[in-house]
Amino acid sequence: MTTLILGGARSGKSRYAQKLAESLRPKRVFIATAQALDDEMAHRIARHIADRGPSWKTIEAPLSISECIRQAAGDDCSILVDCLTLWLSNLMHADLDVGAEVDKLTETLESVSVPVLLVSNEVGMGIVPESPLGRDFRDAQGRLNQAVAAVCDEVEFVAAGLPLRLKG
Repeated sequence: MTTLILGGARSGKSRYAQKLAESLRPKRVFIATAQALDDEMAHRIARHIADRGPSWKTIEAPLSISECIRQAAGDDCSILVDCLTLWLSNLMHADLDVGAEVDKLTETLESVSVPVLLVSNEVGMGIVPESPLGRDFRDAQGRLNQAVAAVCDEVEFVAAGLPLRLKG
């Protein structure tokens, strides 16, 4: 089972995804795409690790989530990737081929037999970004979400901590 969990900033999507992953398998792997590039982000990461507790194995993968999913899938666990939005930002900043990386991810999702949950921001519902980079990112995020949603068994949208099933 693969599940994409979409929502806005602070919508409750990560908390919802964590609870769902915890209900699926006793072994759990968290694939983190965030990087502690400043004190505020380091604090957030530490808080999220503490919130998950010791029953989670955490893998930091700012770029290589497809490989990490494949490796973790052999461990008969539930896998939570949080989040695709930061992953996309990391890919763009590293000047990697976003389309090729998204293709790798969707192929990986179609090939694994353990539950994989992916958290992503829905950024296309707000103001049009002012800068070309902002517009490029918004457009790439929309294409990424569509590609992942197409191969996932379930898609949920979370607003105010409440999930709304879109697919599945």
